[in-house]
Amino acid sequence: MNLDNILQNILKKRSIDDLIATSKKTELKKTLNVFDLIVIGIGAVVGTGIFTIIGTAITGSAETVGAGPAIVISMVLAAIACVFSALCYSEIASMIPVAGSAYTYTYATMGEFMAWMVGWILMLEYAIGNITVASAWTGYFIQFLKGFRGYLPDFIVNFPIWLRSDYRTMAILCDTNGWDLHDKVPYIFGHIPFTINLPAIAIVLVLTILLIRGIKESTRVASIMVGVNMFMILSFILVGSFYVKPENWTPFIPVVHPIQGILTGTFLIFFAYIGFDAISTTAEETKNPQKDLPIAILGTLIICTILYVCVALVLTGIVPVNNIDIQAPIAHAMSYVGKDWFAGFISVGALCALTSVLLIYQLGTTRILYAISRDRFLPKSWRLIHKKYRTPHVMTWISGVVVIVCGLFMDLNISAALCNFGTFTSFVIICVAVLILRKTEPNRPRPFKVPLCPWFPIAGIVICSVLIFYSMKTLKTSSSYFVIWLVVGLLIYAFYGYKQKRLGEIKKR
Repeated sequence: MNLDNILQNILKKRSIDDLIATSKKTELKKTLNVFDLIVIGIGAVVGTGIFTIIGTAITGSAETVGAGPAIVISMVLAAIACVFSALCYSEIASMIPVAGSAYTYTYATMGEFMAWMVGWILMLEYAIGNITVASAWTGYFIQFLKGFRGYLPDFIVNFPIWLRSDYRTMAILCDTNGWDLHDKVPYIFGHIPFTINLPAIAIVLVLTILLIRGIKESTRVASIMVGVNMFMILSFILVGSFYVKPENWTPFIPVVHPIQGILTGTFLIFFAYIGFDAISTTAEETKNPQKDLPIAILGTLIICTILYVCVALVLTGIVPVNNIDIQAPIAHAMSYVGKDWFAGFISVGALCALTSVLLIYQLGTTRILYAISRDRFLPKSWRLIHKKYRTPHVMTWISGVVVIVCGLFMDLNISAALCNFGTFTSFVIICVAVLILRKTEPNRPRPFKVPLCPWFPIAGIVICSVLIFYSMKTLKTSSSYFVIWLVVGLLIYAFYGYKQKRLGEIKKR
């Protein structure tokens, strides 16, 4: 095959009419309404960011400076960046109500190769993002167990650290506390350290099985957990507001590296906002996607931004910046003011929130994989639908195993930052796709239209691109992993996906 044919193939697009026709033949059940979609959105957004990542964003880490009380500004900036992307998502999701999210939209606008790379980046966003959530889940589960000290055996309440941490986190803990790693971690054959995050593995397995049972059942569980989560957060805002000391907000903006602190905080806290993207992955299982998807995407963003700003103000008002806990900042804030019972209360809410996020990220992963496999970039066997439950059970298991395996060697902060690189990139692609479709499909019906186009999509492109390049200078480890992830995706397409696609086209003839 000559170079011209290869270029023609990698730039080949799928028509919107073809995509919609394919989605109408879907084997997935259409069971979701607008309430279900908002539950999915809030369940994915109000979780790790508000219960864990917010602590690192405020105080900083080994590679970054913190935003301090100005985390509120970081949240507003993140929300503004999200608004432009959310509007673009709403327009395209209403035009092309097909599973696959940004992957599908890219296929319709930029061609085969870019679609594959965006799909690969979405895998980073969801699968690696799930590692972050699973790690955070373990942290709050440990806090929850401590509430049963005296009632449960000590080997359950304080089970070994090497059974609840990845190796990198374990090494940092030993270094921080002056422990000997060889005393804390068992070694296989005397040379290979063995650590495993057992609670994270257990919850991923349970949720994988639940997703196989069906999306409506999964959404029902998510609804319950979102309800508990919202009650806990509102309780924290209400109760915590009585303990706020305004002097803790001084200085409001960091004295040292203020711009860097705020922008880094924006990048980190952005992890909390990627949930609205998960809504668009369920398009083929939504009863009225053209109307319900835009409402759910924008509604989720508005509700969650208000909650985030309120929580940040209360948290930084209760606890001085230097005393904020990174692992469980909200629960720790209640302990800080002597409300240990309420801290345990918050831990229950956090577990519910993080469980719903895990569930929805796993759902997003499988639906994107389903769309990619249906386009013949991945083995046909991966998209098999369960005969009884009508769910893509093979892909659900694959996504669960990926999270478990990667979670053995990646910690919370690196996986969160890595996930953000994928999120920002996909947001840029979505904004570009809207501009392309306005030129190539000007007369196609748009149940929802981005206002002030092209300026809003351009603003989304500029903001997300600036945050990507700025963060690459400070987050060295995760940015290196991101580049490696892109190279691996390119190699998979070159040596497998491209050939699979061509074989699929031959069989179609």
